[in-house]
Parts: sequence; C-alpha cells; structure tokens
Amino acid sequence: MGLQANFTALEEAAIWSDSEPLECVTVVPEAPNTATFSFRAASGATFRFRPGQFLTLELPVPGETIWRTYTISSSPSRPLSISVTVKAQEGSIGTRWMLDHLRPGMRIKASGPAGIFTLPQPPEGKYLFISAGSGITPSLSMTQYLFDRGQSPDICVVNCARSPSEIIARRQFEHMAARVPGIKIHWVVEQDDPYGVWTGYRGRLTQIMLGMMAQDYMDRDVYCCGPEPFMQAVREMLIGLGYDMSRYNQESFQAPVEEAADAPELDDVIPEADALAEVMFSLSGKSATCRETDTVLSVAKAAGLNIPSGCTFGICGTCKVRKTEGEVVMVHNGGISDDDIEAGYILACCSKPQGRVAIDV
Repeated sequence: MGLQANFTALEEAAIWSDSEPLECVTVVPEAPNTATFSFRAASGATFRFRPGQFLTLELPVPGETIWRTYTISSSPSRPLSISVTVKAQEGSIGTRWMLDHLRPGMRIKASGPAGIFTLPQPPEGKYLFISAGSGITPSLSMTQYLFDRGQSPDICVVNCARSPSEIIARRQFEHMAARVPGIKIHWVVEQDDPYGVWTGYRGRLTQIMLGMMAQDYMDRDVYCCGPEPFMQAVREMLIGLGYDMSRYNQESFQAPVEEAADAPELDDVIPEADALAEVMFSLSGKSATCRETDTVLSVAKAAGLNIPSGCTFGICGTCKVRKTEGEVVMVHNGGISDDDIEAGYILACCSKPQGRVAIDV
C-alpha cells in the first residue's frame, strides 16, 4: 500500500513553478571546482522542462543578491528532482558561493525553466553533441533523456577538457554508452593527468578527429556548447567540411538564449559554390578565376603552377604560402602557427579565396 500511495502521489503532484523555492538535497563533486547540485520542491511538486533548458538561480552572496543562469544537467524523464552542474571560473562570484556555501537543506529562489537550445519533438534524429568544459551539461541532459526513452538513440558525444580529471560526468556518460550501442563517447584532452594513463585523443579538436569520431557527421544534427572561441572553431570546421549549417545549433554557457528572437546572428563566412573569386599569382604573373569553394592549391594546379604539398588536409604545412592581398577562409588541422597566420601566411590546401586574392607564387 505504501508503494502504491507513492505512485498515486506522483501522478497527482503539481508541476513546480518558480513561486516555490528549491531545496538543495545533494551536492556531488564532479571535478576540480565543479559540482552537481540537486534540488527538490518541498511541496512534492514535479519538474517539467525540455532537455537543454536552463534555470536562473537567486544567490545570496555576501553584501548583495545576484542571479546566475545554469543549464539543467538532469533529465526531464526523472521529474522528482532537478540538477545543475556548475564550474567556478577565475573571478566567479555566484558559482564560487555555491561551491563554498550551498549545502543540503538550504533553500534558494529560482526562475525558469527556459531556453530554446533543446531537442526537437519527437527527438527521432541522429545527434552529434560537441562541447568544451562545463558546456557538456546540456549534452548530459539530452543524452540521459534519450537513453531513458528506451528507443535505441543514435548519439555521438564529443567533449573537450583540459585533462581527464576535469571531464564532467564521465562515468555517467560511459555508464549509458556501456548499455546502449547507439551512444558513442569521445573525449579530447589537452594534457594527461600526472601518473595517469590516457589512451584517448589529445590536443585540440580538429576536422580529422571529428571525421574519425563520427564518420556520418553529415547526417547528424549538431548541438554545440562552450566558450565562443571554441564554438567558432567548431563552426569553421563544419563549414570547411561542407556541413549543412541549417542543422547546427549552439548555446554559450555564458549567455544562454531564452527566446528565438534573442539568438545572436552568426556572421560566419560560408563559401558559396556559385560565387566567383579570383586568385592572382604575383610571382608568376598569372591569374585564375575560380569558385569560392575551390582551394588555392587546386586553383594553382589548374593554372599549371606547382605549390609543394603533402597531406592536403592542413596538417603537414608543406603548402604554406604568403598571401599579400584579399581574404580566404582557412580551416587547418594544426599545420600552421598563429604567428605565421599573423604574418600573412596561409595553407594553400585548405584556404578558399573570397573575392580577389593575391599569393606569392
């Protein structure tokens, strides 16, 4: 009878609204300066939201009250509680207060849930979740939700972190992937942990890594979250690979968007196959008309000029040439340094001219 009564209470429970404070019930350390805070409604109300949405918490830091927005890391398929996973950055005030002072039994005010960075309904597609650092939290909510639906999801999760010990919710993801063949997990770290063994990817995320992780990336809807420079690099990679950017979705963990009208305009340069460009080969005295989707290397070869090349994928740096005029879209895979780019050099194999460009060849 007790179990039945619990089920009846759940079925009859009201939906939580932000007029009721949240009560902290657990605090789970995840990584350095990172923890998951789970809350319940004291009234027994359940939580209704969409995976990927966020909460805004009212935090009583010393001397003032501040409001901070955090993506919900729990899944709406588990409505008895709601969780946020937070990471304190240098200079953090609200998140630092949470890590140092928010404990089980304490109550805080919250508003939401809100946000447009979420899965379609019904979520029947193939997904590629790409994130950096704590930007993994919407990926966690979405993956848990698709896992709980029990309908064999097709998900590729890619997360970049400084080191293996800083990967958030690693065991949760790997637990799900161990039980559902359609969930694939890939970690990319900048450096190993001392005295630890790491056999995964190292360095920064590149086109080559992405192709190895998800060979069918063209068939997947992409959801990306992280710092803006990271998301810009991901967009450039996908554009360079010819991905349909109408299927790309993003949200910065620093500025989540509540309404579609508030979403920032992405001003990325996307080469167009029907737009013409011109490459001037200054040292040879030749010029060639081409499309914006052609590479400088392919244009040079078509003009009978030889630019030494190796990998043709932006890795080896063999095809480095100096650009003296114009703009190109260049998405490389580590074959050129920032100093060389600042000095005007490009990799011919992965640079696509935009308008009129002059090259020292």
